[in-house]
Amino acid sequence: MAAKKTSTPKINFVGGNKLQSTGNKTEDLKGTECVKGTPVTSVQIPDVKPDTVSEPVTPASLAALQSDVQPVGHDYVEEVRNDEGKVIRFHCKLCECSFNDPNAKEMHLKGRRHRLQYKKKVNPDLQVEVKPSIRARKIQEEKMRKQMQKEEYWRRREEEERWRMEMRRYEEDMYWRRMEEEQHHWDDRRRMPDGGYPHGPPGPLGLLGVRPGMPPQPQGPAPLRRPDSSDDRYVMTKHATIYPTEEELQAVQKIVSITERALKLVSDSLSEHEKSKNKEGDDKKEGGKDRALKGVLRVGVLAKGLLLRGDRNVNLVLLCSEKPSKTLLSRIAENLPKQLAVISPEKYDIKCAVSEAAIILNSCVEPKMQVTITLTSPIIREENMREGDVTSGMVKDPPDVLDRQKCLDALAALRHAKWFQARANGLQSCVIIIRILRDLCQRVPTWSDFPSWAMELLVEKAISSASSPQSPGDALRRVFECISSGIILKGSPGLLDPCEKDPFDTLAAMTDQQREDITSSAQFALRLLAFRQIHKVLGMDPLPQMSQRFNIHSNRKRRRDSDGVDGFEAEGKKDKKDYDNF
Repeated sequence: MAAKKTSTPKINFVGGNKLQSTGNKTEDLKGTECVKGTPVTSVQIPDVKPDTVSEPVTPASLAALQSDVQPVGHDYVEEVRNDEGKVIRFHCKLCECSFNDPNAKEMHLKGRRHRLQYKKKVNPDLQVEVKPSIRARKIQEEKMRKQMQKEEYWRRREEEERWRMEMRRYEEDMYWRRMEEEQHHWDDRRRMPDGGYPHGPPGPLGLLGVRPGMPPQPQGPAPLRRPDSSDDRYVMTKHATIYPTEEELQAVQKIVSITERALKLVSDSLSEHEKSKNKEGDDKKEGGKDRALKGVLRVGVLAKGLLLRGDRNVNLVLLCSEKPSKTLLSRIAENLPKQLAVISPEKYDIKCAVSEAAIILNSCVEPKMQVTITLTSPIIREENMREGDVTSGMVKDPPDVLDRQKCLDALAALRHAKWFQARANGLQSCVIIIRILRDLCQRVPTWSDFPSWAMELLVEKAISSASSPQSPGDALRRVFECISSGIILKGSPGLLDPCEKDPFDTLAAMTDQQREDITSSAQFALRLLAFRQIHKVLGMDPLPQMSQRFNIHSNRKRRRDSDGVDGFEAEGKKDKKDYDNF
């Protein structure tokens, strides 16, 4: 069948009369001249394959890419007809390819392969767009980066949860191991004559069991209480009920970690802004300025590990290189939401409290947590210590400097957290008793006036001054004994702050009436402990009685609550009102 072909103009090749193929073997081909009306048959045109892309090319994306590309080389696409004169296909002389769809002609003329052949053989000045492989590569890199961040977050979260479970299991194992050792020791002591003092009875001690001016010295094995003490059971049961749940601990860890990372990005942003500002003004100084934000530290119950169930507020301290001002506070508050959006998709409510020299961050997802970020600088305390110096008045403060006392309180909270981690965290039963007393201060209005820092100092001193490790029940009794002795009353030595260079009484904020009320309440709590009414002090229901085979002193006769009569009803109305407060 003879096919009718349309005439096409002559093709002038840029490279000359000879072409070279791009295959494995390079061959010199003889050029042939193109005559009008005759197709090119003996010329081998190199096949240029398109670049590989990382994303699949759909018709919609291809149409979008070719929407603003002008078609070229209309004259080199010929129509192939049959005997009846009907167009059966199209043939491109540049690409040596054929297609049957008439609608594909326009797309072929805009295609990358056809335009590359047109540029190579007809018009070298034609601009051919580069395929968006760089963009695809950037998108892929961004996806990989986000995936790595997500994997790192979950890895850290699993490590923290594993560490928390190991610490809890370690504390429980150590506690029950000490109980077993005390039980064996007590059995041995009962078999020894003269009360079990091989080195003689201990000498007279001071108020807290320590001789004045001397560190606590062990004087032989001291008499220990029963290992199966009911007070220990009550204290540990109460501690389990007030300990935060796993959801609360994870929520606290999540919001604190996100806030710390966001503040790091804010510090980087402010530092870059300062560097660019110095470059624009040609401000060249040796060494340059330090970062405006030096670091963020945890303080309060978060740093000390004293969180209770239901606590929703935690505190952070943001250290600045210079005295914090209102301008710096507003800049941080404006930049913080942007950095939080980069780290976490969750929404947070941010408020700027100028009077408190802090930024308050609230989460919008249950359980709702609140983080208070207080700004401060060590320069404030240094100037406060050298107030008598002549050069102290020469330093001018910024006009919008934040409240000086709030910044000093934040620095004091930092010192308190460091002291607590060094002295109280490793002390047996200390953290447990402080949690019990914090719960007592929240339940009983009389104890709400007791300063938390003074309470922590008192508990640490009372337990560390004992001649032997204290079980939870013994430690709670010892703390109540110290308060009942009048150590917080007016005229006593008081509780000096170990984190201050000058003598400072941590009980100075309490009135005389508050001191007397807390002392009286501690004395009554001590009476309740002596008569096995510790559940009233802790605010819980009585526990079931222990099995007789575990009780060594089961033959001792004590007044029981099983008869239905309260042992303190005969004490009078005054005592009944007192223990109702617990």
